[in-house]
Amino acid sequence: MTKAELIEAVIKAAKADTSKAAAEGLIDATFATIGKAIKKEGRLSYPGFGTFNVKKRKARKGRNPRTGETIKIKASKTVSFKPTPKLKESL
Repeated sequence: MTKAELIEAVIKAAKADTSKAAAEGLIDATFATIGKAIKKEGRLSYPGFGTFNVKKRKARKGRNPRTGETIKIKASKTVSFKPTPKLKESL
């Protein structure tokens, strides 16, 4: 689903008489707030949907696919998502 398709789906689901620009603003603000919450608290849980967590990845060795040379991959952080059982069943 693209951003434009998401905006259309939200307008239809809300059954609201709102403009695309207003819906886009709300969606953008929602994702920005989610990003800030995950960064600040390391976790965001939304009932009926799932939980976003910050996970730490250890440094490790990898291989350059082009040359076959062994390289070091730095430790990093990433976001994981665990869906609720309700969401998982609906898939």
